Amino acid sequence: MHQVQAHMLKRERQAFIMKQVNLHNRALSADLGAILNVSEDTIRRDLNELADAGELIKVHGGALSKSYHYDYTPSSTYALSEKTIIAKKAATLIENGMYVMIGGGTTVRELVRALPQNLSATFFTISLTTALQLCDHPTIEVIFLGGKLVKNSQISVGGEVISRMNDISADLCILGTNSIDNEGITDSDLEAVQVKKAMIKASKRTAIVTISEKLGSTQRLRVCELNDVDFLITELSPDSERFIHYAESGMIIL
Repeated sequence: MHQVQAHMLKRERQAFIMKQVNLHNRALSADLGAILNVSEDTIRRDLNELADAGELIKVHGGALSKSYHYDYTPSSTYALSEKTIIAKKAATLIENGMYVMIGGGTTVRELVRALPQNLSATFFTISLTTALQLCDHPTIEVIFLGGKLVKNSQISVGGEVISRMNDISADLCILGTNSIDNEGITDSDLEAVQVKKAMIKASKRTAIVTISEKLGSTQRLRVCELNDVDFLITELSPDSERFIHYAESGMIIL
């Protein structure tokens, strides 16, 4: 976690906060304070101002991206062109008859948009927004894995949803990620990590979809090791030198 200059103007500080929230979907006040070298009270005031301006969702201990909400407009999506490329690549992995475990987030949202209209498959998801979006597809069966619903992120978590996954053997798991580096996939939310672990365990193969800007970044909580991932999908060409270590772990780069 690198520290930046403390004497940053408020607008610069808030722009940095928004970049972190958009990039990683959520940000913790304590982490932002440490990176920016300012007090948590200062961060709290910044988050309140940004929330009042409709830029993010203020939650206990930090902030969430507005992209979690179903009525979030595609034109507001961070790095939309990159995520569209990723979505088209990921869609090629899904075949008729498959059982697919899928998460949430804006990259997954673009993937659902990219699915062929004649695709016939079964999708399991913990994300309420993903489930609602999949319901618009004419030939996909949608199974929402319900449990305790986290209102802000609109995903189901906890023992009930994890228990349901124990009875599923999916062909493919497709997950967005908060961070990925040479050590593995990481996140900042404990309940989300536990559910993602269960999704990976319930699937024969796992694909991680992420914009390349997240490569080399890390959060506090580990989701899985690199060798637990079968496919890494970004907007970059698979032969980019940035993938050397990732390819060495055995995953296929798309």
